[in-house]
Amino acid sequence: MSTRTEDQALTGLKATDQAALPEVMAAALLTGHGGLEKLEYRTDVPVPVPGVGEVLIEVAAAGINNTDINTRIGWYSKAVDSGTNAGGAEGFEKITDADAAWSGEALTFPRIQGADAAGRIVAVGPGVPGERIGERVLVRNMLRTYVGYRPYECWTFGSECDGGFAQFAVAPSRETYAVNSDWSDADLAAIPCAYSTAENMLHRAGVGAERVLITGASGGVGLAAVQLAKRRGATVTAVCSAAKAGQVLAEGADRAVDRGTDLVAELGRNSFDVVIDIVGGSQAGQLLELLRAGGRYAIAGAISGPLARIDLRTIYLKDLSLLGCTFQEDGVFENLISYIEANEIHPVVAKTYPLADIAQAQEDFLSKKHTGKLVLLPPAATSANPANTNKTEI
Repeated sequence: MSTRTEDQALTGLKATDQAALPEVMAAALLTGHGGLEKLEYRTDVPVPVPGVGEVLIEVAAAGINNTDINTRIGWYSKAVDSGTNAGGAEGFEKITDADAAWSGEALTFPRIQGADAAGRIVAVGPGVPGERIGERVLVRNMLRTYVGYRPYECWTFGSECDGGFAQFAVAPSRETYAVNSDWSDADLAAIPCAYSTAENMLHRAGVGAERVLITGASGGVGLAAVQLAKRRGATVTAVCSAAKAGQVLAEGADRAVDRGTDLVAELGRNSFDVVIDIVGGSQAGQLLELLRAGGRYAIAGAISGPLARIDLRTIYLKDLSLLGCTFQEDGVFENLISYIEANEIHPVVAKTYPLADIAQAQEDFLSKKHTGKLVLLPPAATSANPANTNKTEI
């Protein structure tokens, strides 16, 4: 991916109607690891050009996720041993840049973050059929194209490459999915990261009509896991704050338990087949006690903290399976597209913000006063009308 001028100079490619697309766009740039001051909203960022096998998407909406904040503050660095909120606004005093991204490799800056992107294809690169122009799409957030589809390797959209916090974004055509739905743009943008994370955990744990406990159940991933587990026929117990229990129950949970409760005392040992954990931290040991013999524990987050004390005897004497869930098989995102089109799930969008208000949106995200997802809306570009015939092949 490159700017339009650079790409044309290197490859000789031309837009059939270059005037249809602007030269610059609005975008939120992450200028380095640190606090909210590292987010810079600009309106003079060059519009990217799709390369071979890529498409250019006009972004209509982009969801906010915990990984955006974790990456900004360098939380993935092994130098950090506290939860996300400890450095969410100001960053951490000490991190190791080399391992501060989720992949364990240093990021390059500036970076346009945003793992969630919903919009329309407005241009295609070489090797992509022009018929894709005009499609309403979602981008798979865990990209395999750029690592040759090797197992257990991927890039996060908005981390190892630029993402959706901009008016335009480039993504691999193969991992940009057409979606036939009457949902709003904000609703679609709430799906990729949160729902693929949740679906991946359920997929890896092989969840069926079983007893499932879900932590962090009022957040984006947790609420997605509630809906997706119910879709699989599970009986769901949700751990969340008492203030949010009503909405979590309304989204399908069979029972809600306050997150400050002694879970073993409240629920009993050996009472669940599967635990879906997004919170991590000091409660991890209790969660293992809740599992029956042969139970499965899947984790894909540690917002309460990355370090936990567990009794290894609990794991081997109960024959437990512990599943770390990051890499996603292709079928996970394909499942989500089918669920959307069949209206089998529906996200909860708590609030939307103009892209320029990204810092405020992240502050609100960190406050955890909302249930569901917060979504950013970039300003509309000139090609926003899906009926516009001046869309471009490059």
